[in-house]
Amino acid sequence: MVEEERAPYDPMPHGQPEVGVGPWPGPWPEGPGSHVYDEALLRDGDRRNVVDRYRYWTVEAIVADLDRRRHGFHVAIENWQHDFNIGTIVRSANAFLAAEVHIVGNRRWNRRGAMVTDRYQHVRHHPSVAELHAYLAATGVPLLGIDNLPGSDHLETMVLPERVCFLFGQEGPGLSEAAREACDGTFSIAQFGSTRSINASAAAAIAMHSWVRQHADLGSDRAWRG
Repeated sequence: MVEEERAPYDPMPHGQPEVGVGPWPGPWPEGPGSHVYDEALLRDGDRRNVVDRYRYWTVEAIVADLDRRRHGFHVAIENWQHDFNIGTIVRSANAFLAAEVHIVGNRRWNRRGAMVTDRYQHVRHHPSVAELHAYLAATGVPLLGIDNLPGSDHLETMVLPERVCFLFGQEGPGLSEAAREACDGTFSIAQFGSTRSINASAAAAIAMHSWVRQHADLGSDRAWRG
């Protein structure tokens, strides 16, 4: 049996050949709450990679709804070498509902790995880590970097602040010297194999999920599990 080719914007490896839904069946929504719907999507169908709650919604309506319940953690990534991991980190930040994503260094970054999730995520640019730190400090958000440095806290046993920004360095070199100096603290992830580090986007997802386990409302119907 030959499997049907999947839509290029569908990252899921199994299930129906095409994601989403077709044109809205029956009369279009009217009255209170109908302002969230996109007429083009109602007419043509919604094939975006969004949860069912947001089918047929405009991007602006989705962002507004997410803004009402964003979590207290931020994510920052150094961008000196146009790291391909940045897009993947943005995608994870959207999945775990980060308050904001911060790109430090070069303004341009590779968006391919984000799978268009940057449309729903607030992304800010800072020329330097010092400017990022100043921005966060103004609102009382500490900056914690991830690196296998002597004296780093162990992520597995530390109590994460409810309001915090996780800073990740480039794949390979890790946090820059300027970043290490600007951080209010650093933490490391336990490893048991032969390599000295793990992929930056994987480390970011682990850190974000650790925050979710400690602080998110996991009993809410907004915690989407598929």
